[in-house]
Parts: sequence; C-alpha cells; structure tokens
Amino acid sequence: MGTSVTDEQIRALAATAKPYSLALLQWSAERAPDGADAIEWEHQRRMVSLRAEGVIAILCPVASDTMAGVAIMTVPAEEAAEIMAEDPCVRAGMMRCEVHPCHGFPGDALPL
Repeated sequence: MGTSVTDEQIRALAATAKPYSLALLQWSAERAPDGADAIEWEHQRRMVSLRAEGVIAILCPVASDTMAGVAIMTVPAEEAAEIMAEDPCVRAGMMRCEVHPCHGFPGDALPL
C-alpha cells in the first residue's frame, strides 16, 4: 500500500455510506435443463432491464462454473430477495441467489 489514509479520511468516507443490497448468483446443479438458453436469455434481459431502471447499480456477470454473477442493488435486502426470486434462472432452478445487506459509497464506479 503506497497511499497513506488518515483516520479523519476514513471517518469522512464512512459518513457518506449508503445502504445497498448485494445479490450473489450461483449456478446450481440444474444449470442446463431443456430450454436453458432461452431461460438464460430472459434472465439477461431482466437483469439489464433492472439496471436500466436503477434497481441494479452495478451488474457483474462472472465467468465461472460456480458463480454466475454479482449485482449491487439499490433496494433493501428484503425487496432485492423478492425481485431475485422472480428471476427466470432462479425460478427454473438453474441458479441460486443469496442477498446480503451492504453499504457503499455514492459515486464509486467501475473504471472505464
């Protein structure tokens, strides 16, 4: 670590923290039922729609045999869990979703 951070800087940043929800999507053993490609396409359409609506602030598909993706959601964890329970891949048993309350710092973004 080359950057020095003071206690005051940490406190100032912590004061800006806002609540978010972290959705972790994992592939299940039932990843490839009949019609899986169409179901996954609808999952992708839905996730991008939620992003466009501002419900998902950051969407990160994961290239893994076990983890499918990560989403930072702008709604409380209970609402995020309800939204993700309706996901086409979750409903088809292709994915499992865990939702956790978390905090983030407004203005944080992925680099271009």
